[in-house]
Amino acid sequence: MRVFHGFDLSSVLHKPVVTVGSFDGVHVGHRQLLNIVKQHAQRTGGESVVVTFANHPRTFLHADDGLRLLSTQEEKIWLLGREGIDCLVIVQFDEAFRRLSPEEFVRGLLIDKLGAEELVVGYNHRFGHNHTGNYNLLDKMQQDYGIRVSRLLRQEVEGEKVSSTVVRDAIEAGDMSRASKLLGHPYLLIGDLDAEGVVRCGDPLKLLPPPGNYPVCFPENGMAAKGTLHVSDEGILRLEQRDVPSGHVGIEFLGE
Repeated sequence: MRVFHGFDLSSVLHKPVVTVGSFDGVHVGHRQLLNIVKQHAQRTGGESVVVTFANHPRTFLHADDGLRLLSTQEEKIWLLGREGIDCLVIVQFDEAFRRLSPEEFVRGLLIDKLGAEELVVGYNHRFGHNHTGNYNLLDKMQQDYGIRVSRLLRQEVEGEKVSSTVVRDAIEAGDMSRASKLLGHPYLLIGDLDAEGVVRCGDPLKLLPPPGNYPVCFPENGMAAKGTLHVSDEGILRLEQRDVPSGHVGIEFLGE
């Protein structure tokens, strides 16, 4: 997967099929959306492209609401790469981005800067200043701007709507099995493991489960490599049983 920072890529990308979002956690709903993007790109001989944010929009718009992230930027890149996306475009959500009208966003950025030929969105996707853009407006833009638009219907797991908020609720409750079902994969944490077994995650906004012991595995080392991750009352992470070397490590919560 090629990773770019910023727009101005119209001469770099080939017939891009694009989707846009925070993709926090890369959960089941996100993965269905990504599958459509990949299928449509393959059908047209183009590239699958995800546009996401270096910072979660909520941390910019509502800095004091205590949002915790399911995925750091590094984790998101790893998860999206595993999904087989061709290109990832990372942009900063700032005041200038917030003020873009829906038309400026679609025509000025997605079409003129990226060369997007198709846009794939979720069932409740909103965009542009004050969230004034929606699927109905995108449908009109298909004729005005010549961009194709596809929409994914609402996704559920065992009758429950899938969203990053619902996944956060499961993790905050320590229900890692439910979180895994909603994500469609084990909850991922990437950090630095020292010789004492302490794991340090570089992003203070990363969501951790409640204090306790959690069975984990290490995807880069194969499913046979397992351990127990202890989360202390102070939020300190320590691998109490492990068979992986110190260093930069990916850890997945097994949800057992």
